[in-house]
Amino acid sequence: MTTVSDPIETTADLVRQVYGTLERNLAVVRKRLGRPMSLAEKVLYGHLCDPVAQVLMPGTSMLALRPDRLAMQDATAQMALLQFMLAGRETTALPTTVHCDHLIRAEVGAERDMAMARQENAEVYQFLASASQRYRIGFWEPGAGIIHQVVLEQYAFPGGMMLGTDSHTPNAGGLGMIAVGVGGADAVDVMVGMPWNVLSPHVIGVRLTGQLNGWTAPKDVILKVCHLLTTKGGTNRIIEYFGPGASAISCTGKATITNMGAELGATTSIFPYDARMRTYLGATNRQAIAALADQYASLLSADPEVEATPERYFQEVLEIDLSTLEPHIVGPHSPDVARPISQLKKDVRDKGYPDQVNVFLIGSCTNSSYEDLERAADVARQAKALGLRAAGELLVTPGSEQIHQTIRRDGQLAMLEAIGGVVLANACGPCIGQWRRHDVALGESNSIVTSYNRNFPKRNDGSPQTLAFIGSPEVVTAMSLAGRLSFDPLHDPLTDPSGHSVRLQPPAKAPEIPARGFVESRAGYCSPPADAGKTEVVIAPESERLQRLTPFPAWDGRDFTQLPLLLKAAGKCTTDHISQAGVWLRYRGHLERISDNAFLGAVNAFTGESGTGKNLLTGETASFPEIAKAYRQQGLQWVVVGDENYGEGSSREHAAMSPRFLGCAAVLTRSFARIHETNLKKQGVLPLTFADPADYDKVREGDSLSVIGLPMLSPGTPLTVRLHHADGSAETFPVRQSLTTEQILWFKAGSALNALRQGLLK
Repeated sequence: MTTVSDPIETTADLVRQVYGTLERNLAVVRKRLGRPMSLAEKVLYGHLCDPVAQVLMPGTSMLALRPDRLAMQDATAQMALLQFMLAGRETTALPTTVHCDHLIRAEVGAERDMAMARQENAEVYQFLASASQRYRIGFWEPGAGIIHQVVLEQYAFPGGMMLGTDSHTPNAGGLGMIAVGVGGADAVDVMVGMPWNVLSPHVIGVRLTGQLNGWTAPKDVILKVCHLLTTKGGTNRIIEYFGPGASAISCTGKATITNMGAELGATTSIFPYDARMRTYLGATNRQAIAALADQYASLLSADPEVEATPERYFQEVLEIDLSTLEPHIVGPHSPDVARPISQLKKDVRDKGYPDQVNVFLIGSCTNSSYEDLERAADVARQAKALGLRAAGELLVTPGSEQIHQTIRRDGQLAMLEAIGGVVLANACGPCIGQWRRHDVALGESNSIVTSYNRNFPKRNDGSPQTLAFIGSPEVVTAMSLAGRLSFDPLHDPLTDPSGHSVRLQPPAKAPEIPARGFVESRAGYCSPPADAGKTEVVIAPESERLQRLTPFPAWDGRDFTQLPLLLKAAGKCTTDHISQAGVWLRYRGHLERISDNAFLGAVNAFTGESGTGKNLLTGETASFPEIAKAYRQQGLQWVVVGDENYGEGSSREHAAMSPRFLGCAAVLTRSFARIHETNLKKQGVLPLTFADPADYDKVREGDSLSVIGLPMLSPGTPLTVRLHHADGSAETFPVRQSLTTEQILWFKAGSALNALRQGLLK
């Protein structure tokens, strides 16, 4: 149990300091801008290291910012802490927590799954606990909850800024934070006291009117926005919600919406402070913070002029009337493949989606609030009264032990179990591929329906033949009673055990806060000891799970000359394609071992096959990691060519570190996802984009590439790529690079961490 002296706490004193800094910085920035400001601008610019001289040009300038706290989950924390250990610091420069939620596999139920996780991951948990103690980091043990739900309950506050080594960190935007998912190298920067650097984002406004009713839920707002903006529509943008409809959505409902802003590629998403946030802060024992937020309310929402004429201040404005919004279902394979649920029946028929559904899953970091699970439980109550049970597996993931204990006390858990629901551990589980299925064989075509946030191929169960669809928890629960993808609970009847036709009613309005309050729980939290510096970090020398890092080599000062092409990726190439999760999560702390999965999910543009290509030294076909190792053994670096939005998805820094470890020198694409491009730069890999996207088509199988102009590398200067074709011919074209002066130092030193250790960074 924590104490009042715990340095990891988000206390009223810390929040008061943050608001004081916001007020001072914004007084300077407001004079410079000479215009009203959006909420996103207020929180961003309020955290500037230098509000006087910082260039403020969205889409162009790099901002240097001072976040207020950092949160890491157990899969990404391993590599971040291993890197931090090279920095030679005694403690982190800002409040930091580690949350053990990703390594717990869902298979049979919470109790047995947790016991297995503690056994399987014992050495990783021991390392994370010992490193957290050593460097004064708050540690949440396995079972305590999913990182984003715990942060919302314990640490988030309006107007704050936090980073998290997970792409769904923007969940805290539901409580008015600028919360951004980053790679481990960015985390290391702020842990050692350096500024966080990010491209100044544009801001998109989403004006909400009306209020949700019937079957429609906060989930449907973000599913609609995903449809409108697509998975790359938020790149280098912040999504700011406003308007009278915003205050009609609960705090946790807002968090659902901001959580899935990651599916847009957005830097983050944010809601203004309002009474719903005040209610949530009070219910989670943060009344003093709510009082401060009330006092500084003008800092925690857009200026009135922005709300009055949003088209003058936002790059783009979307309008959504909550009163007319219909429940949506998205999928398969991408969270922007959306349609109203009334259209799904036709899509199932026309597109041949498997109609029978064996597994329905609700909860996760996106939809495991008290309100979510009460709405799902209301559907279950109706089902029980009608004599109905789930026609397939119904798996339930509470977001935290606090939520778990509260829904156990108040009966929602029992009601879901009464219709066949099985409660999983308070962990990510099937949402991130930590799921061992028993109902279908690998490769068998099937559909699943979830209330999760991602549905890329192989994301949930490792099978590309699983078609994952996403909806709200209440709609997913209702669909489980029919066992069919084509079932529309708004319009279709069910058949009770007596053969009678029956209908479900829309779930009753659910309280966002339990009438008896939450069952307060900080079970599993370990505060760092007073004598933290005496703790030894535990890493077994022979471990397959953990490996101490050695620095990457520095750039040799010359152009890249005729580097073999390892891969030309076709279409979507997410971080899941580059470095898969699932069974590979166990090697997140062992760079050499996890690099055996490099590009196994990437589609070879020349063959259409995943994970294999041609070794240019032998002419033989092999897996991409095998080829990369062969090149490295010969002292060769190599290059990857990618398509649009390369590296979208989870902020998986292994998708940058593994290629770097195996010898990747450069990645050339039509465009990058924001986080992945930064991660490549951090690790010393050169990210390039085609000046003319059509030049992607010039790259042939068997090519080697030269990158010309590197000795004169400077911000904004183009470079030249020469393709050396197997037939002896060559083609040359310009490419762009986006490195800043500081990032060029990273590249020259071999990585950002190298530059830090060498004292090159201020």
